[in-house]
Amino acid sequence: QVQLVDSGGGLVQAGGSLRLSCTATGLTVSRYHMGWFRQTPGKEREFVAGISWTTGNTYYADSVKGRATISRDNAKNTVHLQMNSLKPEDTAVYYCAADPRVRISTDTYNYWGQGTQVTVSS
Repeated sequence: QVQLVDSGGGLVQAGGSLRLSCTATGLTVSRYHMGWFRQTPGKEREFVAGISWTTGNTYYADSVKGRATISRDNAKNTVHLQMNSLKPEDTAVYYCAADPRVRISTDTYNYWGQGTQVTVSS
């Protein structure tokens, strides 16, 4: 049974940093495209960052480019999203996702975490 557990969210002041984690069981993150998405009430889920298992390439939304880094810890079967210089508009529930064949920036991943709340105060 596949399970993705998201963690690391919290309340942070603008300009601060957070590192989100997604720990997988039932699949090997090094064999899956891994993505991070976020969603706020009343809005569609949006792509934040992704990493390809086939090339190792990373992808970022323009809104977080230069402030976010996605990385993979194969030994811990975990994917991280480091977010720096956080802004109030980064406030959202963040979800990780996994799929072996998906187009990385789309939200059609097969497996999803439960989400972790990030709140950035001004």
